[in-house]
Amino acid sequence: MKKILVPAIALMLLAADARADEGMWTFDNFPSAAVKAKYGVTVDQPWLDHVQGAAVRLSSGCSASLVSSAGLVLTNHHCVRDCAQSLSSAKADYATDGFSAARREEEKLCPGLQAEILTTISDVTARITGAAAGKTGQDFVKARDGEIAAVEKDSCKGKEDRFHCQVITLYQGGQYQLYTYRRYSDVRLVFAVEGQTAFFGGDPDNFNFPRYDLDCSFVRLYENGKPVKTPGHLAWSTAPPKDGEPVFIAGNPGSTQRLLTAEQLETLRDVNLPEIMLLFSELRGRLIRFASESAEHARIANDLLFGVENSYKAYRGELKALVDPALILAARKTDARLKANLEDDAALLANTGDPWSEIANAQAHIRALYYRYGFMESRAGIGSDLFRYARQLVRAAAENAKPNSERLPDFTDSRLQSLSKTILDPKPVYPEVEQLALEFWLSKLRENLTADADGTRIFLGKDSPETLSARLAQSKLGDPEVRKALWDGGMAAIQASDDPMIKFVLATDAASRAIRKEYEERVTGPVDRAAQKIAQARFAVYGTNVYPDATFSLRLTYGKVGGWQNGDVAVPAFTYYKGLWARATGQFPFNLMPRWQEAEAKVNGDTVYDFVSDNDIIGGNSGSPVINAKGEVVGAIFDGNIDSLGGAFGFDRRVNRAVSVSTAAITEALKNIYGNQALLAELKAR
Repeated sequence: MKKILVPAIALMLLAADARADEGMWTFDNFPSAAVKAKYGVTVDQPWLDHVQGAAVRLSSGCSASLVSSAGLVLTNHHCVRDCAQSLSSAKADYATDGFSAARREEEKLCPGLQAEILTTISDVTARITGAAAGKTGQDFVKARDGEIAAVEKDSCKGKEDRFHCQVITLYQGGQYQLYTYRRYSDVRLVFAVEGQTAFFGGDPDNFNFPRYDLDCSFVRLYENGKPVKTPGHLAWSTAPPKDGEPVFIAGNPGSTQRLLTAEQLETLRDVNLPEIMLLFSELRGRLIRFASESAEHARIANDLLFGVENSYKAYRGELKALVDPALILAARKTDARLKANLEDDAALLANTGDPWSEIANAQAHIRALYYRYGFMESRAGIGSDLFRYARQLVRAAAENAKPNSERLPDFTDSRLQSLSKTILDPKPVYPEVEQLALEFWLSKLRENLTADADGTRIFLGKDSPETLSARLAQSKLGDPEVRKALWDGGMAAIQASDDPMIKFVLATDAASRAIRKEYEERVTGPVDRAAQKIAQARFAVYGTNVYPDATFSLRLTYGKVGGWQNGDVAVPAFTYYKGLWARATGQFPFNLMPRWQEAEAKVNGDTVYDFVSDNDIIGGNSGSPVINAKGEVVGAIFDGNIDSLGGAFGFDRRVNRAVSVSTAAITEALKNIYGNQALLAELKAR
């Protein structure tokens, strides 16, 4: 791994109010003038509206884009990997061998997958902040979340089946925006390359460049059994971008922490990241051992292992950024600069108080509650679908009996439509993987809480992790009909159930809720309230010419295609088809699938395969369209280089790069390797 550079990050943090050539910008506050000045490209309102209407958010945690008039959506293979896995069996492994529908009738419903397109944005800051004004601790959290639930319900009342109203928290609570999405619950798999084609080079190449990955798939949006008409789609480019060409990325970056205080960054560095890396490292080892036992074990563990490995490497990159003292020092200077500005305005200073001290004080509570909150609530059942189903069913039954504004956020009226699809859609559950995940979680709970802790007694009783996980893995919640009966039957059905996992959650959920309440009282409430004060002070001093942290909501970034200098090595912007065969060794993970072994003579070796640009991205941008000045899609983001992982805390344009598969490469593959002329014709139609 290359060392993450931070001097430019430090400069970015110190001059937050002056930058305008980077960032994850909301569509209602995009710096069009800066783009015009730097690149000569006009990004006017019609251009923004067109791109916004074609940008898609997937419930798999990814981004995507409309690329035909019949609801065809381009995204990454790894964004629909779970769909392909769910549709697979021992006889037909679509995640490994790929999938291609010859006719519309053969397109397969992706269990649990939903797609959303942002339609409107409106400011609801005054309503949310007003409801929580003067409150502290958990009372602050409950008042804020209750008002958010009310706003979402009022805004989507009567149309929840087609729209999703979500209040997006921006600037650490300094601004609340109501995003209204058009929701599509019928999403069908159209085409997916082979898993090895999408992830050629495997974990060794992950977050690196050069890359040779055709990480692409297509799904289609349906409504009332028919493909959705989408005349406002992005035009498909069969030509790649040129070196130095300006490009834009419209997607849903998941989470950044660029506005955190120095003390919060220290907690991430010293507590959160080391512990989560240790957890994922051990789980990864158990999954690798399990997968090595048989081909079927490898197949059923593949999806979870991929996610764990990808997350582990991402967290490792973030930690490498945080251990450099320059980054924490830059955050301290940024905090000090804002405080100094407050000293010049007595009224603003009095209104702001000292929220930095409130956040600093809360860090001790994070450390004190870390293991109990993590293993009993926030990461409970890590990797287990059965536990997730049971907790969702039990909590939904309990929360639905309450007024909407008093429910846990995940169970408010605005979210029930999505939640029900997640719970009720058929999806395979593998008892062997379940037992592995449950045994791992329970063993870590006992190890970190200690054997004599109240939480350990509540969750394990007199059982061992081995015996309890074996019993829980026999749950019948893998059957969607069983889940539906419990969902429809409410608390009466839940309490009457003899399913071992339902009974387990019923016996432990009070303890989980108690630690959640304590965490909200001692951490979430004080930190969120203080962060809101800092955000308001930042607005007063700098205005809105800064972009908010990522929140898995639609953003637009701009930059240019180009490589970078890695020490003495100049990394080029492009890889080409001919490089794939030169890199292939025949040994995993640098082996080619059978159809690709025979394809070298069929394709143009000079076609651009993957490319990099200096756009600002983070996890969640996977599948985002890369768009040229004409509004054409020229690629799809599927990765960042290792330096970009430090982008969680700041952006260094010199070395941070977004990695994309080119539409030119996808076109070449569809034409000369897969022979899918129908899909190619649909993409080329204007």
